[in-house]
Amino acid sequence: MTGKPLSFDAMQAKASEAAEFMRLFSTPSRLMLLCHIAGKERSVGEIQEALDFKQPALSQQLAELRQAGVVQTRRASRQIYYSIADARVEAVMTMLMQVFCATEPDPLAPAQAAMPAAGDQAVKAPGYPGEMVHWARLEDG
Repeated sequence: MTGKPLSFDAMQAKASEAAEFMRLFSTPSRLMLLCHIAGKERSVGEIQEALDFKQPALSQQLAELRQAGVVQTRRASRQIYYSIADARVEAVMTMLMQVFCATEPDPLAPAQAAMPAAGDQAVKAPGYPGEMVHWARLEDG
């Protein structure tokens, strides 16, 4: 990051914004839903079948994500398709998959700093916005 450090008041405002944003990732079912559509656009039927969600629960999760502006819809005939609409969600999902699922970064995607795989020892933070992941991770003791 470049520029002046944020003031304490500005950091408090950003912390509140970040906490509200991170709430979107706070349940295993929502994480699975976001993970499923992070890779590619999916129809409601595809999501329901792949994740074995009951229709009312899936509708509730999708509505909350849509209202938050993190997913978008596309209608084709009688099908509704969902995809990620917020680049911040894509960045968080990529990081989560790298850290917890040990996925390899897409070579065609924009350059990303290497993240340690789950279970790896913490490494020196490379100085990118997600550097706190390196020192904030809980290690098995």
